[in-house]
Amino acid sequence: MLLHMDLTEEQKQKISEWISEGLNLSRIQQRLNEEFQLSLTYLDLRFLIDDLNLEIPDTQPKPSPHDALDSNAAAPRKEPKTDDAGFADLEPAGQDGVTVEVDRVTKPGAVVSGQVTFSDGKSSAWALDQSGRLMLEGAEEGYKPSQEDLQAFQQELSRQLQKQGF
Repeated sequence: MLLHMDLTEEQKQKISEWISEGLNLSRIQQRLNEEFQLSLTYLDLRFLIDDLNLEIPDTQPKPSPHDALDSNAAAPRKEPKTDDAGFADLEPAGQDGVTVEVDRVTKPGAVVSGQVTFSDGKSSAWALDQSGRLMLEGAEEGYKPSQEDLQAFQQELSRQLQKQGF
């Protein structure tokens, strides 16, 4: 585990700046990786921020768990072809497709969590709670992925969770 004493003053200052700019933890994780080649888990970053006596402002109202995906409910569902192992044969959405990553350390209050990058390059954190509700958070304010990306995300998420035994 990376302790705050292992960080340089420049790195500590950058984290403080990013928090004051209103970046969420997911984006701070990405920036640490991009600028300093530091890879921290969500929980490690939370502890680090606490150790540095920094506070993350709660500037955005909490979205309803269904906000991001409600518009997808009315869309007709196509059953993807599956291979012998039962995994869906998916076509990537857009040019670069949709990628889904599952966190090694699950966010508090979630059964499983991770990151999704949509075909337009925008990223969001996602979490699945005990009631089976899927939540997206952390994308740019007002950003909504396309219907195709949402469907590809749900299919890829299902595939990733099956691989991990969920």
